[in-house]
Amino acid sequence: MQHGCVRAREDAVKDSWWPWLMRLLWISLPFTAGQAMSSALDTTSSAFQNTAGIGLWMCWSVGMTAALIPHTLSLTPLRVLAPASFAATVWAAVDTGATSWAVAGLSLSALAALVSLTPQIGAHYVDASSYGDERRVPLKPPGMLLLGPIPLAWLVVVVGLAAGPLLLAAKAWVAGVIAVAIGFPAAAFAVRSLHRLVRRWLVFVPAGIVIHDHMSLADPVLFKRSAITSFGPALVGSGARDLSQGALGLALEVSLRTTVQLAWKTNALAEPTAEELTAVIVSPSQPGSVLREATARKIPVG
Repeated sequence: MQHGCVRAREDAVKDSWWPWLMRLLWISLPFTAGQAMSSALDTTSSAFQNTAGIGLWMCWSVGMTAALIPHTLSLTPLRVLAPASFAATVWAAVDTGATSWAVAGLSLSALAALVSLTPQIGAHYVDASSYGDERRVPLKPPGMLLLGPIPLAWLVVVVGLAAGPLLLAAKAWVAGVIAVAIGFPAAAFAVRSLHRLVRRWLVFVPAGIVIHDHMSLADPVLFKRSAITSFGPALVGSGARDLSQGALGLALEVSLRTTVQLAWKTNALAEPTAEELTAVIVSPSQPGSVLREATARKIPVG
């Protein structure tokens, strides 16, 4: 048991480096990607340059604030803006050619985008919102959403916020007004949808494990530690109720010695179905770290 506690602490120390890497990468962007973008904007009108420049600095400031303040609320803007910075740098590099600033900007912005999407960043920012002796672990997104809806929602946010102001700056008045009228509400809806995916957790509490997942359950459900017989990798054909929503990668099964009643949903829009179960399958990020945390909390792992 002591070994499990040590490994859990080691995981926490190891993962604490990721936010600092994210911050260092984000700080570097104005000096690398920013230079490439500035060169690409030199051939545009002063109105377009000013609008784009103000927008880029606003995005960088929001991203820096999100990187500096670990919280569930910070994770969505960080994961929208970091890939957006890479997309903007690609545009600048295509426009200006393979200059030293463009290469440096592409490398650092690509690394920032990748780091923002790592499970380590997700776990750190989500757990920063925990209370007391909790530990919150993000649940992986449904597999089907990764194949199109999530990238599409990201694109709606980026294009919806940027297109209108840039079109107005280019004096395309009618198109700009239409883009603002449609793009801003669409971006707000897409941000809300992306953030709802961030608010899906497996939570360790003193009494046991809570599954907090609006896509799979009508209400959060507590599995008491005293009722858990095993917590470990899910086996094919186990007969447990699958709450993973088709997430990719290793899933974990919680088995109980007594039944628990929960209202589960096949998808976020489905009506919940009440059922008494003795086993469920969930798919948290970093399952190895999750099992070590379970061991440290004296939850049977196997």
